[in-house]
Amino acid sequence: MTLPRYFASLLLLIFATMPSGPFGLIATAAAETAKDMLAAQVRTQGVVCDDPRRATRDAKRSKPDHEVWVLTCKNATYRVSRYPDMAAKIDRLR
Repeated sequence: MTLPRYFASLLLLIFATMPSGPFGLIATAAAETAKDMLAAQVRTQGVVCDDPRRATRDAKRSKPDHEVWVLTCKNATYRVSRYPDMAAKIDRLR
């Protein structure tokens, strides 16, 4: 087997074993990242977030370099305002 054919076969094998193809895996990772990342940040600031359920970006309150998210956890819902390189402002909604 020539070297280019070997690499093509290897890539085909890698993509064939992915659950939803290469793009499905990327989309799943991106969806999980926001809630998990926000939950981790909230926890490092001393707020309890048991079992993060979802994170939704608040487009009306968000601005360039200032993201606002609504983080829903099992025990509470928080509004998380984030500026780059600063601690988040966390407000408990429910």
